[in-house]
Amino acid sequence: MTDESVEKSLSPSTTKGSESRSPGRLAWKRFKRDRTGVISAYIVIFFFVIAIAAPLIAKLYGKNPYTTYASQRPELLDAFSYPSGPNGGMSSEFWFGIEPQLGRDVFTFLLYGIRTSLGIAVAATLLTTVVGVVVGVTAGYLGGKTDYLVGRIIDILLSFPSTLFFIAFMPVVYGLFVAPDENIPTSLRAISLILVLSAFGWASIARLLRGQVLGLREREYIEAAKVTGASPKRIVFKELLPNLWTPIIIQSTLMLPAYVTAEAGLAFLGVGIIDPTPDWGVMIQRGAQFYTEDLTFMLFPGLSMVIFVLAFNLLGDSVRDALDPKSKR
Repeated sequence: MTDESVEKSLSPSTTKGSESRSPGRLAWKRFKRDRTGVISAYIVIFFFVIAIAAPLIAKLYGKNPYTTYASQRPELLDAFSYPSGPNGGMSSEFWFGIEPQLGRDVFTFLLYGIRTSLGIAVAATLLTTVVGVVVGVTAGYLGGKTDYLVGRIIDILLSFPSTLFFIAFMPVVYGLFVAPDENIPTSLRAISLILVLSAFGWASIARLLRGQVLGLREREYIEAAKVTGASPKRIVFKELLPNLWTPIIIQSTLMLPAYVTAEAGLAFLGVGIIDPTPDWGVMIQRGAQFYTEDLTFMLFPGLSMVIFVLAFNLLGDSVRDALDPKSKR
């Protein structure tokens, strides 16, 4: 082959064509064609942006979620401690109205509630994914007794009724660090939630990846890598993990909305984040006390959480279809 032909074969157009046919680019093209997935992605990004920018938005708005404005201005509430204005006290001053009894600003409370819930859910998802990947890949690659032991632990964890164990374990975890007669710091509640959610959540992704690795380790290229003297570390990071990104991403996108609802549920039951810390579950719990007389306070957190969870679930389905076209609905 002449130098000219070699140069032509390596021309930018050829390289560009090969890049355009890469799995990542093909998945991106498939995702962009999915209108539902794109709209869902915009909604999810919007929620994360307002969660990150909550302090800045609250500063520009001129309110905060902790001040009880009714104690400063009693006219904001009527004789029954409900907002005196229509629609929960909604006005140009209080965009989403004020909370019954305490008179806190609903808009800023919701902003910080989204920030708290998403922060805990994202941290729990990341920790769960890391633990699940490490355990699943290790068990699948080593096999033998290690795989058997890990498999039995996974079976046990998956057999637990997770919601009941969340409720039962949270006070136990708090008791390890704080005396029964002391107030539990919000930071400890958040860290405990992340650890407990992760402790009961890693088993499903670990079982999935274990099965994937058991199939991959028998492939010819893995055997060839072993014959050439490649270390286990190189085989795992260079040969196995690149073929596992699709199930890892799919599982993570489906896990995060589940953690959002789980965290909100624990807050609603009083074993997670509690008032006065802003949280989706706290707002719904407070709103449940007043919805018969004033639906507004419960409407905004409930509707926003439903929109976010629905959008993220649809996004997860679209990501799955883009990365694995064979699974398309």
